[in-house]
Amino acid sequence: MIKTFVKCIREYWLPTILTLFFIVLEVFIEVLIPTRTADLVNSVKAGDPMDGVLKMGLILVGMAVLSLCCGASAGFLGARASAGFAKNVRGDVFRRIQRFSFENIDKFSTASLVTRLTTDITNVQMAFMMTIRAAVRAPLMFVFSIIMAWRMGGSLAAAFLVVVPVLLFGLIFIARKAMPAFHAVFRKYDRMNESVEENVRGMRVVKGFAREGYEKEKFAAASGDIAKDFTRAERIVALNNPLMTICMNFNMVFVLLVGAKLIVTNKGQTINVGQISAMLTYGMQILMSLMMISMIYVMMTISWESMKRLTEVLNEEPTLHNPENPVMTVSDGSIDFEGVSFKYSAEAEKNALEGIDLRIPSGATVGILGGTGSSKTTLIQLIPRLYDVTEGSVKVGGVDVRDYDLNTLRNAVSVVLQKNQLFSGTVKENLRWGDPEATDEELREACRLAQADEFILAHEEGYDRHIEQGGANVSGGQKQRLCIARALLKKPKILILDDSTSAVDTRTDALIRKGFKEYIPETTKIIIAQRVASVEDADLILVMDNGRIAERGTHEELMRRGGIYREIYQQQTKGGEENA
Repeated sequence: MIKTFVKCIREYWLPTILTLFFIVLEVFIEVLIPTRTADLVNSVKAGDPMDGVLKMGLILVGMAVLSLCCGASAGFLGARASAGFAKNVRGDVFRRIQRFSFENIDKFSTASLVTRLTTDITNVQMAFMMTIRAAVRAPLMFVFSIIMAWRMGGSLAAAFLVVVPVLLFGLIFIARKAMPAFHAVFRKYDRMNESVEENVRGMRVVKGFAREGYEKEKFAAASGDIAKDFTRAERIVALNNPLMTICMNFNMVFVLLVGAKLIVTNKGQTINVGQISAMLTYGMQILMSLMMISMIYVMMTISWESMKRLTEVLNEEPTLHNPENPVMTVSDGSIDFEGVSFKYSAEAEKNALEGIDLRIPSGATVGILGGTGSSKTTLIQLIPRLYDVTEGSVKVGGVDVRDYDLNTLRNAVSVVLQKNQLFSGTVKENLRWGDPEATDEELREACRLAQADEFILAHEEGYDRHIEQGGANVSGGQKQRLCIARALLKKPKILILDDSTSAVDTRTDALIRKGFKEYIPETTKIIIAQRVASVEDADLILVMDNGRIAERGTHEELMRRGGIYREIYQQQTKGGEENA
């Protein structure tokens, strides 16, 4: 795990190393300052000439300024190194997610990935900052201060033999008690983010059912649960302060009492006032270092959990890979399913698809009907290799999809989903996802085929109209038509419409299909629909049932057989007659 994150430092090695250098230099100077202060106190007490006192004072000021400069440099460089490190981690995680197949994404919830890209990376950034600053400074300060205290105070340093173990064990006990609460928080963060995402995406449904109160209560419960865990952990961590105060006061009283007694009884021969002053300062440095170490321990505990979660993503290998010598050209839009069976995971008890044998010639129009859960979408997801088959093979243009370069294959297959996504930006920018180099005329042509041109031009800004995130400011039917136009701009060999005209009226649906037949006759068209009217003029109609092809044929052939298709057709036409 450490090796994984060390690789993310990359171009920020120099500021990282310089931060460590300035930290070491700062600690070295700060440890020397109490010694010089003791010399100054003794010089003043002895009544030395003012010139000497001023010279020693100026040396102290110079050391303080130099320490300040080192600290400021370390802070500046540390911030740059940690922010750059976090940028690299965030980029690596995001790029890894982009390479994931659907199977990989299924392992992580969207909310969990968002938490990892935000909260977890912030925690790791803080841990990196602490590692190169506090985690180096505190142990060095602790060790150097003990050495200097022993040299300056001799027997007085025995106070640390009592204080340090008490404080050390106390801080470790506190940190260990706080750890379980911090561990539990991250899973609860995932659940809270999931609740927020669900609420925002389904805002219209929430308002439609007047469930705002319920959603507020659900969010408040999730947020309160996190607050409760953090409160419990912070209460435990807050015990650091009283423990620190007790140890500091004990150290101060011990040094002052014993030191004063030694000065009086030995007339300053064994120890002097300057040494007592230095001992008090070193005692403060030692105890503050221990407290800082305990806080680092707690923070690193939190960050360790975040590091593990991020490492899971960074080390997750995509289940789909390009072959060694990929095929870089798709010859045509023919599709062959040969003995295909598929299940979503090795642990699944049942196949989602079973025994699929199917031949679709290039340029054909295929309609697919079936009830919810009949695996219609699963079938078409195998064509652009969003998943790999469990058994058998899927061929496009006579070549197994596993032999293609992934980008080549997916650029030849356009898929329009029922709930396809529009992005914030203009209409033009959204359409050019299909082809970044498309001309304005090509955009217009694609929109005319998708029956989107009319409503786009009806708006005063036309193709420069701004689309809100997720297409919130256009209707469901308009969104679907824009997504169809975007898919057409890819000039695909295969066009798949997965119930993507469900939100348009039957007349518009018919016009879209007519446009496809007239203007892209060589493109293989697969239409998944709930309405028989959307597929009845297809060259081949498939009826899916429980992961199998239950029926296949043209409209006339299926009507003569009197199976599921005819039953669906009669239900829908009967309903239409009654509504009329």
